[in-house]
Amino acid sequence: MTAGAPAAVLAGIGAYVPPNPVSNHDLAARLDTSDEWIRTRTGISSRHVVLPGQATSDLAVEAGRRALDSAGAEHAERVDTVVLATATPDRPCPATAPEVAWRLGLGTVAAFDVSAVCAGFLYGLATAAGLIAAGTADRVLLIGADAFTTLVDPRDRATAVVFADGAGAVLLRAGAPEEPGAVGRVVLGSDGSLGDLLHVPGGGSRQRGSGRPERPGDAYLRMAGRDTYRHAVARMTAASRQAVEAAGWSLADIDRLAAHQANARILATVAEDLGIPEDRRLSNIAHTGNTVAASVPMLLADATADGTLAAGHRVLLTAFGAGLAWGATTVTWPEVKPG
Repeated sequence: MTAGAPAAVLAGIGAYVPPNPVSNHDLAARLDTSDEWIRTRTGISSRHVVLPGQATSDLAVEAGRRALDSAGAEHAERVDTVVLATATPDRPCPATAPEVAWRLGLGTVAAFDVSAVCAGFLYGLATAAGLIAAGTADRVLLIGADAFTTLVDPRDRATAVVFADGAGAVLLRAGAPEEPGAVGRVVLGSDGSLGDLLHVPGGGSRQRGSGRPERPGDAYLRMAGRDTYRHAVARMTAASRQAVEAAGWSLADIDRLAAHQANARILATVAEDLGIPEDRRLSNIAHTGNTVAASVPMLLADATADGTLAAGHRVLLTAFGAGLAWGATTVTWPEVKPG
């Protein structure tokens, strides 16, 4: 960001989950698993799943509307850009963001998708901040939304118990870097050599261009759990340290850690490696599961609503996912109420 460039300042926040809760007991009825097995290995007790016919845009519209309500008419009526972070667009083409903008009544504003899977919200933050710093945008509605269970094999115990659906959104406005709510430097990274650790083999140009039909299971996520765990901890920890240093903070200054809700064991290890005590760790994974790009904004919205995140808290955000891709940033939390 150049000297004197405006910062992206958080002005509104909202979240939404589909009205279809699925408990561990529900999953145990059709999988070789149990409530205890799921809770002890993932920290998840329940999650929400899209209803038949419900798509990512439906989730995104609801979360976006709540973020606009949170920001108020002063900001909502001036939105000029919509960025949608998702790994599950409604269709391969076109992007889903333009439809979301239209359904929210935002007219012909700029709108596009960002694809970085579980790191999507952090990549979206960097994109929105860059647009604002360049003067291309003044008000950006950033939404993280995924109907990720549509990519999960319902018979695969390793993934079916973890992933869920939902959406979270923030409205960002141009402001001063020293303001509460100003997004700090966003540290991003990727390692495409390890893309096969989490991937969906079918449906893309690689498979379609091969001339062969999809094989059974190609439409579903494949995940190498142990290797993913190791890389998630290392990358989120390193990026977090860089983001905190860029903010001029120390790790002891962190009041709240808002990490992507992937797995309770990963979250605990990252926090311990960073030296962040348990009472400073935000978590909602027990009732949301892993909602992919929606995870971090949903966590922030939930924590703001229940009071565990309050104005003045110095917050560290970090996420890791398929790609491999990861990111981290900092923000001093502003006065904001979820819509």
